[in-house]
Amino acid sequence: MGAFDVVVLGGGTAGVHVALEAARGSKSVALVEAGLIGGESPYLACLPSNSLLLSAARGEAWGDATARRDDVTGGLDDSAAALRLIEAGVAVIRGTAQITGPGTVEVVSGAAAGEIVSLAYSDLVIATGSEPVAPPIEGLSDIPTWTTAEGLCSPDLPRRLIVLGGGPTGCELTQIYAAFGSQVTLVEAEPGLLPGEPSFAGEILAAALRRAGAEIYLGWPAAKAERTPEGLTLALEDGTRIDADRLLLASGRRPRLAGLGLDALGIAVAPGLALPTTTSCLVSGGSSRGDGLGRVWAAGDVTGITHTHASRYQAAVVAANILGRPREADYSAIPRCVFTTPSVYAVGEAPRAGLVTVRADLGDSTRGRLGQDEPGRLELYSDGEVLVGAVAVGPDAADWMAEVTLAIRAKTPVTVLADVVHAFPTYGEALESAFRELAGAGSRPGMADQEEERFPLLSELDMETPEDDAIEQHQEVVADETVPAARHEVPFDVNEADAAEQGRAVGFDDDDYR
Repeated sequence: MGAFDVVVLGGGTAGVHVALEAARGSKSVALVEAGLIGGESPYLACLPSNSLLLSAARGEAWGDATARRDDVTGGLDDSAAALRLIEAGVAVIRGTAQITGPGTVEVVSGAAAGEIVSLAYSDLVIATGSEPVAPPIEGLSDIPTWTTAEGLCSPDLPRRLIVLGGGPTGCELTQIYAAFGSQVTLVEAEPGLLPGEPSFAGEILAAALRRAGAEIYLGWPAAKAERTPEGLTLALEDGTRIDADRLLLASGRRPRLAGLGLDALGIAVAPGLALPTTTSCLVSGGSSRGDGLGRVWAAGDVTGITHTHASRYQAAVVAANILGRPREADYSAIPRCVFTTPSVYAVGEAPRAGLVTVRADLGDSTRGRLGQDEPGRLELYSDGEVLVGAVAVGPDAADWMAEVTLAIRAKTPVTVLADVVHAFPTYGEALESAFRELAGAGSRPGMADQEEERFPLLSELDMETPEDDAIEQHQEVVADETVPAARHEVPFDVNEADAAEQGRAVGFDDDDYR
């Protein structure tokens, strides 16, 4: 039996990060993974989705887009990720693990069929991720379906595709396949897309997806699926029938905990629910608090927070605590992103009673007026003293909303936020006016208004015709012949060196600001 300081179950984002940090901290570490080292994010989720979305925005052909996607994901080859762990001193074990008691784990090896490897640990980290959940639809097993992972790694471009689920992943996949020419129908049982966010976000995104050619059905769940000679038919509870060639399931995920043997530690978790954890990411309940038989930690999707960046954050908290550097997680400012066009960025609390809400249209900013598309909108939520939440829909929202994440995490007073100067012209102008309104300074004109007063935007109607312009210039330049030209005296002495210096041409470096 191998004895290790740390045994990590799951080699996704969280598991890999914990293993590397613990090994660098001179701990002996074993990592157990039955699938891809690195998890779904780099191979079957975030990276392929963003790669295809970027290719769609650039107008690439489907074949070129999938080739670029396969290059980005490494063709589902995790050997480089595994080698990185091994070089750091981590023992990588391919197989399926089961907890047999406090301090012990058994692994059924995937490399040697049937071989069982026993491991002992002082610290156990559960980072087994999540798995897709099939909704209870009659006949679902009889029709051709994709999981989101299959939809993001397939070389096929269906002629007709149904996407079931209007959350972030469903919306991204809808835009991807619609952009490349599939006839896409998006079905969401809730009244709007992105049901976990304020309604305006889903409404703006729905309009964008419809402009891309997608058909959207809201408010009615799917009731029955059946195979047809041409493909499949999905019937909704309101009687609507939708024909397609394939159904893509983007209707939810659950923590992957079945079969781990948590009961051996006295930890009871209802099916589909996440592991309960403390702010230090220690699993609550059972034999998990360091009673001489090992501590149990959790990071990533198993905790119910399903974002790659949150998994990495939790992993850093776990690693620090294992290495004796006490640290607690703060979940007040974990971003939630949808990388569609326009993108959606949400962070912190949702609007609720007792919070002050302010809104701003990106189209009111100078940067928004310069754009060609519908620029979007944002909302900020404050308790009257500090910012506690925000949602934005607009071009590259995740880039220019990062300051809001920092403001929430740092509990920056809204009076300070209202005094922040944003570059002109940027979407930050919309944030600036919203911050001022939160701070009670909304009566002051924003930067965009001030600049427009000084330099009003021109339209073709405001411009003079060439003929009028020529007449005006002629009138201004030609002087009355009876008025002698004024003589200009040079107010300083001119010597040869000065004359030579003035005669040189003046240029600008590329870095000069104009």
